[in-house]
Amino acid sequence: MTGVAPVALSDDTLGNLRAEVGRPAYDRSEVTASIVHFGVGGFHRAHEAMYLDALMNDGQALEWGLCGVGALPHDRRIIDTLRQQDGLYTLVVKHPDGHREPRVIGSIVEVMFAPDDPQAVVDRLADDQTRIVSLTITEGGYLVNQVTGEFDADDPSIQADLAADFAGGDGPTTVFGFIVAGLDRRRREGRAPFTVMSCDNLPDNGDVAKKMIGAFARARDPELADWMAAEVAFPNCMVDRITPVTAPEDIAHLADDFGVADAWPVVCEPFTQWVLEDRFGQGRPPFEDAGVQMVDDVVPYELMKLRLLNASHQALCYLGYLSGYRYAHEVCQDPLFARFLLSYMEDEGSPTLPEVPGVDLDAYRHQLVERFANPEVRDTLARLCAESSDRIPKWLVPVIKANLRDGGAVELSALVVASWARYAEGVDEQGRPIEVVDRLRDRVMAAAARQSDDPLAFIRDRDLFDDLADDERFATAYTAALDSLHRNGARATLESRAALGART
Repeated sequence: MTGVAPVALSDDTLGNLRAEVGRPAYDRSEVTASIVHFGVGGFHRAHEAMYLDALMNDGQALEWGLCGVGALPHDRRIIDTLRQQDGLYTLVVKHPDGHREPRVIGSIVEVMFAPDDPQAVVDRLADDQTRIVSLTITEGGYLVNQVTGEFDADDPSIQADLAADFAGGDGPTTVFGFIVAGLDRRRREGRAPFTVMSCDNLPDNGDVAKKMIGAFARARDPELADWMAAEVAFPNCMVDRITPVTAPEDIAHLADDFGVADAWPVVCEPFTQWVLEDRFGQGRPPFEDAGVQMVDDVVPYELMKLRLLNASHQALCYLGYLSGYRYAHEVCQDPLFARFLLSYMEDEGSPTLPEVPGVDLDAYRHQLVERFANPEVRDTLARLCAESSDRIPKWLVPVIKANLRDGGAVELSALVVASWARYAEGVDEQGRPIEVVDRLRDRVMAAAARQSDDPLAFIRDRDLFDDLADDERFATAYTAALDSLHRNGARATLESRAALGART
């Protein structure tokens, strides 16, 4: 096929794709969008959109297409890209043996860029055709105070939306504003509300969405908030699929190896999981026919994923980066780091979990290390290290608190927190600068800079760590770990701990 130009994705060119490239087997013109999704990033396109496309390929759920909405200024690029490609994109599954499996996904049949026409988005949400509003707005997008658990309304965009007259024609600027404006219109016009389905990595994500969006609504209109509390369904779910940031070489490989010109494909691992509460107000797709686990209680699965997979990502990323690695698979192919991750999961993460129905935890833990070690996924440590202030408090601090309460071990968790504190100093062990990416970047780096004078400075931030600095057992383990990272480095610190574990 050398010399043949790659096919630019569109409805008109689907028939021109090579045979090895999967594509929609359904007529996309028959798909109607009844799910509005905020946050059309890589994870959504590797997960919810993929599940819906699978159902449509089986002749189901054609009435459950997606309308993707970008609400933030930086969303313009993905919305423009999808619009140019008729909502189509390629999902490339990367297997550990190097085999790649491309499939064009067709479940997104409409896209909107909210800043261009906010009222059009409100109209779409208010329309009876919209039955589910789903979200991947990141952990920090819910504006939860990490210590109090209450809504943090200080963000300027939230303040602007609280003051806006939505009924009078003011356009919202935040996801909270759009959802509440759409629900308010439906209430005032006597229409049933849509279901709000969070797909973000948060404990009790549906409950969190209900509480935070409800708090925003209550600050605007208590009567509306009461109606929402009584009428709007917010199912909880657990989602899992490693989806690294699309790299330029991913775009090039897709064009060179499969003849597809896609401006923004998505790459992912083979594994995927979705555990979802069956709680919907206006119906739902037959998700279970695509492999989704529909359950009455998501909590055990959710805690398993957050405290093992997500917390292990944090356990490997800072230590790996400080040791000179740049990709997750490099870290997890190193036996020293693999043993450390398994030790964390076995000794500190798993003891805090309730029974997880139908799951062999030992097999799950080993499978996680195998997934992280997939060399084809090339998940960057920089991605895993980003936005730590939204991750560590939700994924690891609860493990630490539970073990402190119950007399469990905390030494490995303390090392993970110390490795974040060392990483936040902004310089690696070779003296090269680290670009710290975090919404609280200045705050965490300033705390890290004070560590030479006050070893507990980093964990004195109660918004992130509650009272961990006051707990003598944790503080002792943390300061010992931080001191070793400074004196000996990350790898030597792990080696000394591995040797200690072998002797005891």
